[in-house]
Amino acid sequence: MGLFMSKIWERMLGKQEMRILMVGLDAAGKTTILYKLKLGEVVTTIPTIGFNVETVEYKNISFTVWDVGGQDKIRPLWRHYYQNTQGLIFVVDSNDRDRIEDAKEELTKMLNEDEMREAVLLCFANKQDLPNAMTAAEVTEKLGLNQMRNRQWFIQSACATTGDGLYEGLDWMSRTLSAKKK
Repeated sequence: MGLFMSKIWERMLGKQEMRILMVGLDAAGKTTILYKLKLGEVVTTIPTIGFNVETVEYKNISFTVWDVGGQDKIRPLWRHYYQNTQGLIFVVDSNDRDRIEDAKEELTKMLNEDEMREAVLLCFANKQDLPNAMTAAEVTEKLGLNQMRNRQWFIQSACATTGDGLYEGLDWMSRTLSAKKK
């Protein structure tokens, strides 16, 4: 019965298509997250040079997710992906305490761009399975998320390899983007 009702709901509303940009410093887990969502399994990844793009279907939304490489030499190219971005997924390696300030700097720079002013922000505090990982509250503080005004944001503890937290984050993004459309 539930599947039947969801199919009717989907036909009535149709799938909403959203453009999502996923960025973060290198080795944060972006590609692992993308393929865990797309394929439901962990794939062996190598550093992304350029980008990966996949369509991820979730609930009534079809997300086109652009996973852009995070090496410092590539970061200036992120701005070429900003246009028409409705949602930003910023992935943080919660275990990388040495580079959290770099992550904050890159996130701040990106969110200050005019093309990103309407984008909602989902931050995945990834690698929560590691023993020295910062909590989501600690990552929130270090990134300065509580000081953000005029932006809808949400932080979600996550572990890309197990999938923990990924769907909770997408639930928030799905609800938030659907509400903005109305």
